[in-house]
Amino acid sequence: MKLKKSVVYLSIALISQSVMASMEITPDSKPASIYTIEKNEAVRSSLNFDNRDDFSAASRGFIATWPEKTIRDKAGNVVWDFDAYQFVDAQQKIDTINPSLHRMAQLNNKAGLFKVTDGVYQVRGFDLSVISFIRGERGWIVIDPLISEETARAGLALLNQHVEKLPVTAVVITHSHIDHFGGIWGVTTKEAYDAGQVAVVAPEGFYEHAISENVLAGNLMSRRASFMYGNLAEPGPRGLVDAGLGKTTSTGVPGIVEPTLLIHKTGEKHKIDGIEFDFQMANGSEAPAEFMAFMPKYNTLLASEVMTHTIHNISTLRGAQTRDASKWAGYIDETIQLYGDKADTMIASHHWPTWGQAKIKNQLEKTRDMYQYVHDQTLRLANMGYTPNEISASIQLPTSLDKEWYNRGYYGTVSHNARATYDFYFGAWWDGNPANLNPLPPEEAGAKYVEAMGGADQVVQIAQKAVERGEYRWAVTLLNHVVFADPSNAQARYLEADAMEQLGYQSESGPWRNNYLIGAKELREGFKPAPTPDTTAIAKNMPVRSVLESLTVRVNPEKAAGKTMVVNLKVSGDQNSESGEYAMLLSNSVLKTYQDRQLDHADLTLTFSQSDLADLLARKASFEELIKAGKFKVSDSQKLNELMSIFDTFANDFGIVTP
Repeated sequence: MKLKKSVVYLSIALISQSVMASMEITPDSKPASIYTIEKNEAVRSSLNFDNRDDFSAASRGFIATWPEKTIRDKAGNVVWDFDAYQFVDAQQKIDTINPSLHRMAQLNNKAGLFKVTDGVYQVRGFDLSVISFIRGERGWIVIDPLISEETARAGLALLNQHVEKLPVTAVVITHSHIDHFGGIWGVTTKEAYDAGQVAVVAPEGFYEHAISENVLAGNLMSRRASFMYGNLAEPGPRGLVDAGLGKTTSTGVPGIVEPTLLIHKTGEKHKIDGIEFDFQMANGSEAPAEFMAFMPKYNTLLASEVMTHTIHNISTLRGAQTRDASKWAGYIDETIQLYGDKADTMIASHHWPTWGQAKIKNQLEKTRDMYQYVHDQTLRLANMGYTPNEISASIQLPTSLDKEWYNRGYYGTVSHNARATYDFYFGAWWDGNPANLNPLPPEEAGAKYVEAMGGADQVVQIAQKAVERGEYRWAVTLLNHVVFADPSNAQARYLEADAMEQLGYQSESGPWRNNYLIGAKELREGFKPAPTPDTTAIAKNMPVRSVLESLTVRVNPEKAAGKTMVVNLKVSGDQNSESGEYAMLLSNSVLKTYQDRQLDHADLTLTFSQSDLADLLARKASFEELIKAGKFKVSDSQKLNELMSIFDTFANDFGIVTP
């Protein structure tokens, strides 16, 4: 056995000599280094890859898949590509992919229509998320209709063709993230909704959070999401492999509607097209508005996104409010109490189902304990004086939790969830050390570090040696200073890209891999826009109060300096306000907004309708066109120009891996 291992390592060493020789500082993607190969082989040795239970579960009940290689929009643009990830199945071992992530990517490649149990079906692998179908008395109850109407429509068509063609009688939206409601117009129509033929069920707070959750920080979230989901990378062994929860995000047209039935509290029971749903609220777990539900007729637990076959995020890498890991664990514990002895099947908003009461309870219990363990151990170490980075480097799940495939870090990780938990209690901006209380900005700090280390050439040489030793995290730290001190230093950029790339190849987490590889790509090639869903259909539904709130963070203090202005707005057809009256007050370079209120001595009054505002937000008409057509009435055009002059516009091509 020792001889066999020696031969393997000798082979790796010989291969790595040619690999290292080819890893010159160039703008090209590189193969896996010896250190990456060794690290990935260690993962392969530490986990039980012979256990194929998940592959059986992910294939169980398969009926059919989409007959074409792609799903396209009305203009013929590809919004989902089934063939792009076939390389994942073609090889069982790829040096540039962490073997555990490779395994999850193969599982997420299983796309098609599946029978879960009598009356319950799913379409998986048509988007980042899963769409489920429940047989009601009169038709199909749709659960979580994906991101885009095109992918959702394809899923429904597959169901109608291979199971039974029935009308959609209800849409159940488990929570307020776009991958669970965006495809609603692919499974129903506005006419059916307006006529009351389709019920739309969602948790309390859904509509408000779904529309406005990303308003204030949406531009940065969008930029970071393109890193997290790998939209800027081409699928391939050195590129996009998987996002952990699914392949990636579709790029079709999302929509949104207001629910016709809101669920407010745990224990609410409602018959939806004759099927009883027993709801459990989970607000503030994976989403600010979320519920789970049990369907007694089918003995099926709908676990939403509270349960998945991966560690989830306590703080998502795209950016969002940090979540409460203990509260999340508490919801799962409550689920065990409520439904643990009832559910024979568990379906969720991502991945494949779990069958069997014993397996379901085991997964619930160990997922609960995983989140609680990270929470408790983070606080234990924090109370002993350890800093966030020290804590994240120290916490390891117990073997009883760590070896369960659903507790692997394909999406969230123990590492960044520990830092997120620290942030939840103490704030992440400071670790308590006065030396870090008021740090230099990255460009200034970079210049100082480079100067102190003897100049950019010297730092690059040190980093080159670190890369040659496989110390990629240290190399990235060093080279980040050089790049921020001088972003035109191509040698530093390319070497940092090489080091980031190797970290990506080693990552078990899909989002970690994507962030590293997109970072490497931008260092080599500069910024390139990513394909993203067209969210104008959602933006047009934004309430007036949210539109005004979004303006407050666009105020440029220099442009607004010394200005005081009172603005009243009168909006007709506004369903979110009793009076349709709003106001804004600009003073001290701060814009305050008010609903159902008018201010005295207005400098400017704007009068318009909610529908015309929707056209503006959906880019169907410009501000100038609406004013010219008399649809936006302006009391003082000069004051309007003065007001508009204080706002910044947000571009999304700013640097993340560069200044």
